[in-house]
Amino acid sequence: MAQLERTTPGFSSRADAPHGSVGRFRWVICALLFFGTAINYIDRQILGVLKPQLSHDLHWSQQDYANIVTAFQLTYAFGYLFGGRLMDRFGVKRGLPLAAFVWSVFAAIHGLVRSVAGFSIARLGLGLAEGGNFPASIKTVSEWFPVKERALATGLFNSASNIGAIICPLTVPLMAAKFGWPAAFYITGALGLIWIVAWMLVYDHPETHPRLSSAEREYIQQGSLAATETTAAVSWATLLRYRATWAYMIAGLLAGPVWWFYLFWLPDFLQKRFHLTLTETGFRVGVVYAMAVVGSIGGGWLSGKLLGRGWSLNAARKTALLVCAVCVLPVFAASSVANSWMTVALIGLAAAAHQGWSANLYTFVSDTMPKHAVSSIVGLGGFVSGIASVFNAQIVGHVLTVTHDNYLPIFVWASTMYVFSWLFIQMLVPRIKQASGSQINRDHPTA
Repeated sequence: MAQLERTTPGFSSRADAPHGSVGRFRWVICALLFFGTAINYIDRQILGVLKPQLSHDLHWSQQDYANIVTAFQLTYAFGYLFGGRLMDRFGVKRGLPLAAFVWSVFAAIHGLVRSVAGFSIARLGLGLAEGGNFPASIKTVSEWFPVKERALATGLFNSASNIGAIICPLTVPLMAAKFGWPAAFYITGALGLIWIVAWMLVYDHPETHPRLSSAEREYIQQGSLAATETTAAVSWATLLRYRATWAYMIAGLLAGPVWWFYLFWLPDFLQKRFHLTLTETGFRVGVVYAMAVVGSIGGGWLSGKLLGRGWSLNAARKTALLVCAVCVLPVFAASSVANSWMTVALIGLAAAAHQGWSANLYTFVSDTMPKHAVSSIVGLGGFVSGIASVFNAQIVGHVLTVTHDNYLPIFVWASTMYVFSWLFIQMLVPRIKQASGSQINRDHPTA
């Protein structure tokens, strides 16, 4: 690997080795992000879990379902783009609970509709609001955590996407069986309103939070970007001048749609491939996302561990990303094995690798950009990934229709995207260098 040198990063000793007196309140903030992300994923995942029942009751074809999925992904892409922009402009303290309120309302609306058009409208609103969650969360991590801890904190809150994806297939079928599928949408939608209350009671900026000790505040600021940096918005045209922006966007374009494929088609694939019941399918999907939890935390832990051993920021991030990319490769065989649990193991490994990849890719943004640009960059990457996922959903629906549900070409595609993404990152940003407190990393402009 080119330029993956092992050198000690230029962090202060205080930032590298926190003492017991520093405090741990920043992890309470991480916990808030964790639960918000879990709810975010429950609300989006419920449609995939209930697809077999909804397709039967409402007479959906594969293309009908693909169109409903496309509606979500289209507005989710724009929600990422403009949500990130709004979070940078107005801050996460107000912006994130507003997004959670809107997506919770649209999650509940799913229970009121019966047509493909009605579900598509509900998904449009859900996607637009849910797009703000990850830009806001990455921005929060960049403000509340020093560089050494960011990948782990990102991995921890990002693991909630898998917790939500585990809880959903294990509980939603039971709720649907007992109360009917509309009630499942109402119950999951209400969870977001509870989270909003917790956020409003607990969250404040680290510079002014009354429950943050002065020692922990100093630790965060010494190992993070300057707390006094400007909050002036950076134009998208300016951001697009830098290779780090393009590296992140290309990685989202190539690998991002793979995760959406797992979210929306995995239950359908398992049920049709192995003739499982809804409950049996839900249990296996839960196992896949349980494995993904380990990958999310492990991927963040790995780069932090390498940093702690004296590896450079560049070497630690790139190595962690490459390990994850290689672990995805075996998933090409997922549709060919005869045992359902072997298939679950292959897809679970790929899902775990994806989440470890995501933890480090998100952190790549906060490594290379100042705080006031982080959400905008994450938003740009999410937008590109979302638009690619829109086309991918249509392609998947078409491939499954013409091949009579043959998933092999889709899994072959999914197995290769992360390696290609890593190669683009390495070509565009040969060396990751941390941005200064108020300046965008200008080491690798496109011009």
